[in-house]
Amino acid sequence: MSDPKPTAAEALSRVMEDVQAIEKADRNQDQGFMFRGIDAVLDKVGPVLRKHGVVIIPKALNITTERYVTGRGTAMRNATVTMGYTVYGPAGDTIEGSAFGEAADSGDKAVSKAQSVAYRVFLLQGLTIPTRQADPDANSHERATYTQEAQDARDDLTEACQELGINPRQAMRDFAKANGGLDIRAATDPGPIRALAAKYREQNPFAPTEPTDEPTQEQGATDDQPA
Repeated sequence: MSDPKPTAAEALSRVMEDVQAIEKADRNQDQGFMFRGIDAVLDKVGPVLRKHGVVIIPKALNITTERYVTGRGTAMRNATVTMGYTVYGPAGDTIEGSAFGEAADSGDKAVSKAQSVAYRVFLLQGLTIPTRQADPDANSHERATYTQEAQDARDDLTEACQELGINPRQAMRDFAKANGGLDIRAATDPGPIRALAAKYREQNPFAPTEPTDEPTQEQGATDDQPA
């Protein structure tokens, strides 16, 4: 009598045993952080899933999109997706799971990129795949003290973005890029914040005075403020 086929949970356990680690080898060009891309994850996980007879079927549960314009005038589309996954084991039983993904693109690839992000997250978390790199808890920091001067500078930058038609999310990225990855919401020195507002005004002296990038209802006004 042949051995019974493994259940979905048993097969996934064997996949976890074979996929030991995937290092963060890809670099985000805008913000400089390292990450594990979808191709790197699939290169490691895909063959092992096939080896153990595990099939994963995706299903889109929810998709929301918004359009905005970057500070350089590029029209972008941002997509946020909620994906559901059904994991089939060799015995025919299933395990259900889900994950979120978000991505932006200047063409028609925002949704597919967001789906790739969600699938990558699902595989990394579902299979508990480590990086073999330094633990984020290896270093700690103290929360910066709130300063009214920095908040006033953020308010001025928000006003400049509205005047010049610059998406505040782009302002957050530009600030982080110019200040070693620092989140503008945690900045206590008003100088670099005011410098960015001055730079925008200098680069756009003839920009319209009315906002051209109002937040959508889905997005919410508070999500687009660099404060």
